Amino acid sequence: MQGLIGKKIGMTSLFDEEGKNVPCTVLQAGPCVVTQLKTVERDGYSAVQLGFDDKKEKHSTKAEIGHFKKVNTTPKRKVVEFTGYAEGQVKEGEILTAEIFRTDNWVDIRGWSKGKGFQGVVKRHGFGGVGGVTHGQHNRGRAPGSLGASSFPSRVLPGMRMAGQTGNRKTMAISMRIMKLMPEQNILIVKGAVPGPKGGYVIILK
Repeated sequence: MQGLIGKKIGMTSLFDEEGKNVPCTVLQAGPCVVTQLKTVERDGYSAVQLGFDDKKEKHSTKAEIGHFKKVNTTPKRKVVEFTGYAEGQVKEGEILTAEIFRTDNWVDIRGWSKGKGFQGVVKRHGFGGVGGVTHGQHNRGRAPGSLGASSFPSRVLPGMRMAGQTGNRKTMAISMRIMKLMPEQNILIVKGAVPGPKGGYVIILK
């Protein structure tokens, strides 16, 4: 799919054609530099590599600096490959902006959900806890309880819902309508919520 790399700026609301106040997310879409063209003959597959968000050379490796200097651009913090661009549609060093989108287009937005660290079963999976606190129960209100059978199979089965790392997963919001487009500022305003924190990277696919 074709698309751009961007950032989540925050949330706002807009009024639609029916006068309803609609929650929206403000995104920065580009500008992205075409840093490399992958070809079937050389790389085994066809793709367009885009770079977004400048970073200082002192924070980059020599390999990164050399890679970006081939297309006369500065090192980038985020590099993503897209397979939806046709051969010859873009060239190395070209800058792609939010002008590739149109108002009322529908886009898919991939992001990384907010990381919440190590969490218990109540927060992670919505367990209800054990309920009452009678009969001498102590400090077990949010505990997972029994984990499995006894003599058979004598182990905890894979996939058991337990405590663990929560959030910080790759997530996609599908079919987000572009409510407003400001190409001169590379700003998209889409209907609904987009995964990730403010300032988090997103991949916008059309």
